Amino acid sequence: MGTLELNNREIKSVFGLLGEKENDISFSVAWALSKCPFFLKKIIKHVAHIDIDPGLVKINLQHYERDGGVTDIELETPDKLFIIMEAKRGWTLPGKKQLSTYKKRRSFQRSKASTKKFVILSDYKKQYAGNCDELAYIKNSKAEILSWEEVARIASCSRKGSSHKEKHLIDALLIYLREVVYMQKIDSNWVYVVSLGSYLPRGWKISWIDIVSKKGLYFHPLGVNGWPKEPPNYIAFRYGGKLQSIHRIEDWKVVRSMHSNIREIPAGDWGGDYFLYKLGKRFVPGHEVKTGGLYANGRVWCMLDTLLTSKTIKQARDISKDREKGLGV
Repeated sequence: MGTLELNNREIKSVFGLLGEKENDISFSVAWALSKCPFFLKKIIKHVAHIDIDPGLVKINLQHYERDGGVTDIELETPDKLFIIMEAKRGWTLPGKKQLSTYKKRRSFQRSKASTKKFVILSDYKKQYAGNCDELAYIKNSKAEILSWEEVARIASCSRKGSSHKEKHLIDALLIYLREVVYMQKIDSNWVYVVSLGSYLPRGWKISWIDIVSKKGLYFHPLGVNGWPKEPPNYIAFRYGGKLQSIHRIEDWKVVRSMHSNIREIPAGDWGGDYFLYKLGKRFVPGHEVKTGGLYANGRVWCMLDTLLTSKTIKQARDISKDREKGLGV
């Protein structure tokens, strides 16, 4: 079978022809909802907790109202249901102003629907949102946060009960979603390798190395400047020119201030969300694994077995990249 490319980007699903922007994703999901009634029924059941005849649901895209903004997706039935969906790619969330604008929409205010909901489609998951102070308004607005991963799971579960044609459409949507939004692989053996410093940051009473070696903890910004936006299964640390330890991440949470978890770090809001990891037992290869010429502060991904068998971290990274592309052994 031949391949299809658009602007040097391989198209693996018909939805990929639209693109990868927020509107493209919301259009793709809305199309699948309109053509796959069991998928639509399950989505509504999940967010609104009611059973509804999908044949009665009207789906609106990009519905504009003066002083009410433009909604991404609306699901509506007479007298029973009115759902406004706001689609966001990545970790972006709608602010207070945007949600307030939606709540004031005339169509929403005048609707006699017994169930009215705001649903935010995002990379965010409920367990993250529950730890973020800035999301208080979203909670007060009774908005439902539905992650793209959950959308994919519901779509996949909807295959059972769908027609042959609908299953093909759902499969195409799943391929598309896996390409444009992040899906964590629970069985992933990828290791995130970071560099640690022995210095004391200003005002701290503990070094990065001691945070890992003495407290069994590590933290980093959530999803910005190249940092992961999902917790990896494994993390490794390097300093002194070589790999020092590999750990499975046993637990994690999202925090805004480190002081309550690491007393040696001064109190204060760091101006963003951070993953705080609880590290599992340290393990290392049976031989020394040198850095191999990586940038001093460089962070890389390696497959676990390559770290255990390679002479350098750089070599492990390169083998992992080649293997991922299907070029390695």
